[in-house]
Amino acid sequence: MTIGALIITYNEERNIERCIRAVQSFADEIIVLDSFSTDKTPEICKLLGVKFIQREWAGYSAAKNFLNDQCSCDYIFSIDADEAPDQEMQQQLLEMKSKEMKGIYSVNRITNYCGKWIRHSGWFPDIKVRLFPKGGAKWTGELVHEELSFDKEYETRILNGLLEHYSYYSAEEHRKRADKYSELTARKYHEQGKKAGIFKPLLSCISRFVSMYFLKKGFLDGRMGLQIAWISALSNRYKYSELRRLNRIAD
Repeated sequence: MTIGALIITYNEERNIERCIRAVQSFADEIIVLDSFSTDKTPEICKLLGVKFIQREWAGYSAAKNFLNDQCSCDYIFSIDADEAPDQEMQQQLLEMKSKEMKGIYSVNRITNYCGKWIRHSGWFPDIKVRLFPKGGAKWTGELVHEELSFDKEYETRILNGLLEHYSYYSAEEHRKRADKYSELTARKYHEQGKKAGIFKPLLSCISRFVSMYFLKKGFLDGRMGLQIAWISALSNRYKYSELRRLNRIAD
């Protein structure tokens, strides 16, 4: 059995080398789809000898489906540029290639936030499907939160080890990206005809903070847990404020 590692990138010079070197141990093919990065991402990819393709950004699902079509392997390992399988996962994937792989495989992802591994706050465990047969799989979702759908039922197994996720290097970066996703989600909700009442932004903000910091034990992650809960709460408020703005424009 063969495994292809597929990566989408845009200005990932601080992460892409770590990602590629981590999958080199087991991948028969590594393909990077880049949306015309303006940093050193293309140079790094070419130096590491991976198949490098540049294409205008058309959304997460479209990009990943395009990548799937480029792969010639039996199985696809879909990974983000800021992720890297740890040694235990790499070893298992290498061993699996000599056996008959069946079904789909999930990973447990752990996030490194501003230099600290987060084990609470609703961020861990974080189970994601990452390894699947090339045929019969398709990414769906137009704007944000793409999902993988299959044309038949598969048994799901979970890989050993952890998928390390080097997410945010600063609070400013977290807030900027969280607001971006909130804006995309608001657009998605608006297109689905969803509405938000006048108190929804504030109530959702409070609810998100209480959930992440107290119910999901973010306080055990120390100062970073507080920071994560606070930024997530503010971003949630922004999401519903933006939805209300879109609703008013439509009305």
